[in-house]
Order: sequence, then structure tokens, then C-alpha cells
Amino acid sequence: MRIVTRPDFDGVVCAVLLFEAEQITKPTKWVEPNEMQKGLIDVYDGDIIANLPYNENCSLWFDHHYSNQFDGSFKGVFKLAPSAAGVIFEYYKDRFKRDYMELIEETDKIDSADLSEDEVLSPEEYPYVLLSMTVLGHEDYDEAYWNRLVDLLRKYDIAQILKDPEVSKRCNDVVGQNNQYKFFLEKYTRMEGHVSVTDFRSLDKTPPGNRFLSYCLFPDSVVNVKIRHDNKDQSKLIVSVGHSIFNRNCQVNVGRMLSQFEGGGHEKDGSCTFNAGKAGDYIPRIIEILKKNKK
Repeated sequence: MRIVTRPDFDGVVCAVLLFEAEQITKPTKWVEPNEMQKGLIDVYDGDIIANLPYNENCSLWFDHHYSNQFDGSFKGVFKLAPSAAGVIFEYYKDRFKRDYMELIEETDKIDSADLSEDEVLSPEEYPYVLLSMTVLGHEDYDEAYWNRLVDLLRKYDIAQILKDPEVSKRCNDVVGQNNQYKFFLEKYTRMEGHVSVTDFRSLDKTPPGNRFLSYCLFPDSVVNVKIRHDNKDQSKLIVSVGHSIFNRNCQVNVGRMLSQFEGGGHEKDGSCTFNAGKAGDYIPRIIEILKKNKK
């Protein structure tokens, strides 16, 4: 059996639980949602898909994204929930030898963006929040780190994990990156009504940083749109949209909206990836929908 999941913190925790609950015999396949949506990933009998869109070839499927709802029959669970890991934890709750309750509670909070302003501004004071920020899915070479993190979370508590040399280095890097990210957000973000638009297309490489920081820097914004080149393929653009987690007045279902633009996601956040030639059509339409702010 093989785990096919997404390289974010929720996906990492999904892999942790599935390794404990099932007889996994092959390395984890780390996949971006857009790759699954466009049929770019080969899925086989025996595969367990988690935190990604459904594929009919899989043996088990677990997900929680609004835009990924599937009406057909399948083995597994789909449920609108704070995290896919939480869905898996509930499904296999009698199979775990370790106590994963704290890990699931933190994953639920992080993946649903149920964070305080202090957790956003000072993640170094919150171990799970900081650790989650070391998991970035846009660099191929990070695959070894994602696998390492799965192994660590299966064996140790959070205090021990943060002492791991590789984890410790990445956490320190995150703190430095977040300090720099504030500069990039202030320079490349504009307000269009109640929509903050962060446009990194003029940069050779997208700067890493805390995805919630814009909500602190632009408190009048109810939703943020981030536009950037795909670091693996400069001919593609990635647009991420997220409701502010502090100014909670955005009415648009983001997952449903982005399903019209080759993407998807949750009710309050999501992303789409498309050929850069479509930017002149897609991006103004996305921003206009958000400015109208209708359900």
C-alpha cells in the first residue's frame, strides 16, 4: 500500500496516522492538489489518498475540502472538517498505540486557521504553529524533510522534535524568513476595496513566509489574494485566496469560486494553478467576485 498526500502540515500528519493504522509498504507520494485535479498523477489499486481530490483507482480516500466533494461510492471518509488528519484519526481511532490527541487538536487549529494574532506574529512561541511553517510544498528537495517529519512525529513528542538538528535549523530559518516577509508584503500588496492583493509576479522567486501575516498588516482587508509564479514551472501562475482570520466579513465560498478557475479548496481558503497566459482573464474576475462579496 502507498500513501498519496499533500505536502502541507495536515498532509504530513495524515501520513503519520496512516503509517500507524495500515500496512504501508511503499514510500509516500507527495502531490499538489492541482496535479491530482488535472490527472497528472498515476494512482493505483492499493493507494490511500489523503487531503487531496478523489481518484477512482485508489483503495481508500480521506478528505475534507469543500471543492472535493464526491457523490459516488468509495471506501474511506469525506467530511467537512477542520483537517483531513482529524477525519483519519476518527476513522482509525481504535488502532493507534500512541496518543495523538494533542497533535490532532493542533493540526485542526492550524489547518482551519483558528489562530490568534499573537500566534501569527510570534509563531516561535507556539511549537506546533512554528513546526507547521517549516512544511512548504513548493520545493521538490523538501521531500526528504517531509518524510523525516513523518518519522519524527510517529516517535517523539513536540519538545523532542524541535531539538532535532534539521527541524531546529528550519524553525530558526522560518523566524528569519517571517521577519523578511513583512517587507515583501508591504512592498507588493495593494488594496482593492476590502481585498488585499499581493502580487509577487515581478520577483524571480516567491519569498517564503507566514501566510497569515497579511491579515495583521492589512486589517481592513477581509480577504487576501496572493499571485505568484510556480517555482517549478515559470509558465504557470498560482493564485491563493484566503479569508482574513481576524476581519471575518468575507462572504465568498473560496473553494467553490476557485473551482471555476482550475482550482479549489475550502470555504475560506484555496488556490488555483493555471497557464500564465490566462492571467488577464482569470485574475480580474477573481478579484471582482471578491469585491462584490456575495455568497
